[in-house]
Amino acid sequence: MPQIEIYPPVVADAAALLDFELANRAYFERRINARPARFYSHEAVRYSIEEAIQHRLLGTAYQYLIKSSGKILGRVNLSGVEKSYYNKATLGYRIGEAHGGSGVATRAVNLVLTEAFEKLGLWRIEALVRDDNIGSVRVLEKNGFALFGRARQSMYFNQAWHDLLHFECRSPKGPSV
Repeated sequence: MPQIEIYPPVVADAAALLDFELANRAYFERRINARPARFYSHEAVRYSIEEAIQHRLLGTAYQYLIKSSGKILGRVNLSGVEKSYYNKATLGYRIGEAHGGSGVATRAVNLVLTEAFEKLGLWRIEALVRDDNIGSVRVLEKNGFALFGRARQSMYFNQAWHDLLHFECRSPKGPSV
């Protein structure tokens, strides 16, 4: 597995991020919901980075680029941050085709959990995974996530209904106030 680090995206990442998204577009669209066609331009990617920076400043979402030796290998995000009452976020990630199955996702999720629990002070991270996405289920389980529910036939993807599995991971330090 390559050595990886996670970084919040900055505007200077726009060209490299667009290249990453274009290179992996077909791969991602076979596995996850497609981005709108308008996303695939320098201006749109730059805007999405600026939006990510604003969400970070507001504390409502935290996006990260997964990099190795400066090259983008994937993305990992904490969205839907709710600090009042719940102190939680929802995890999402996408790894480029060339690095699938190499341990990059497992390590990136571990890094973002450390960030969430130690730096952001979150208590609970949730994740949704399609029932047929065995690789993502393994990534979550390796990082201490536990299955807590199944939503039957709740996602229509690739002309079929899929169950969604609900996972959770809580801070080993316990809830913080």
